[in-house]
Amino acid sequence: MDMGLLGQFIVNGMMLGMMYALVAVGFTLFFGVLDVIKFSHGDVLMVGTFAGFSTYLGLGAIGIDNAFVQLIGVLVVAIGSMAILGAIIARYLVLPLKSAPPLNTLLVTLMLGTVLREAIRLFYPDGSNPKRFPSLLPTDSWTIGSFNLRADSVILLVGGLLVIVGVHVLINRTRLGMAIRAVAQDEETAKCMGINFKMIVLLTFGLGSAVAAFAGVMNGLYYNEINFGMGLLLGVIGFSAAIIGGLGNIYGAILGGFIFAALQTLGAVALPFASAYKDVFAFAVVIALIAWRPTGLIAEKTSERV
Repeated sequence: MDMGLLGQFIVNGMMLGMMYALVAVGFTLFFGVLDVIKFSHGDVLMVGTFAGFSTYLGLGAIGIDNAFVQLIGVLVVAIGSMAILGAIIARYLVLPLKSAPPLNTLLVTLMLGTVLREAIRLFYPDGSNPKRFPSLLPTDSWTIGSFNLRADSVILLVGGLLVIVGVHVLINRTRLGMAIRAVAQDEETAKCMGINFKMIVLLTFGLGSAVAAFAGVMNGLYYNEINFGMGLLLGVIGFSAAIIGGLGNIYGAILGGFIFAALQTLGAVALPFASAYKDVFAFAVVIALIAWRPTGLIAEKTSERV
């Protein structure tokens, strides 16, 4: 295979892996503090992307056409609004079902995802059709032989890496992170130590949803297109990545995201005659991995779950 083409596949795989890892981290955070699977996570990502897109349109309507200002506005609104939405979901849908069977929470969040998806399709202007997401990053590129590296790809990869590092620092180096880990390890003991359990849950759900919104904006900036169903596949892949790595382990979720992207890329390379089946190939391998290691590649530690 031509080395330039191989390089393109590697960069594309890294981009996909970064997005999947960010989505998977959210699933891991939610499971860590409450042992719940929030199946509306992918659709929250989608809503955040549309919120950012609406911000771009609003800034353009009032005459603000500076790409940097627009990018900051898109990120702030998408991340901020989804952090609030995540906290609201936790407060009014997840926490009230804390004592109910896990299946109840799963079904409620699954139905919520459908509500969010259909609300965008029905009530957003022309919501059933794909939207062209703006190119707000530099369009320069560097060519080395047949390999072409886009500046926006580098910026997005660095941005995603900074978010992952930020989550790591927050969880492991701050008082909030210590409280999150305490709640994940033993809820009752954490309460006895004076930790506000409800507030920690709201902040954790807000954090996971904010990270997903960032991943959604990354997806829009990379592919320059969004649609009301984009969160469905990203949510399933993110959940699969979290399972592969070990649900409840942040580093496992990150590893799982890159593994799934690598499988998709391998499928596209190995099956050039049927690259449309790369997702089928990736999910088939995931099924085999889960059958081999049901607890994931990095098994959850009972003493530290997030």
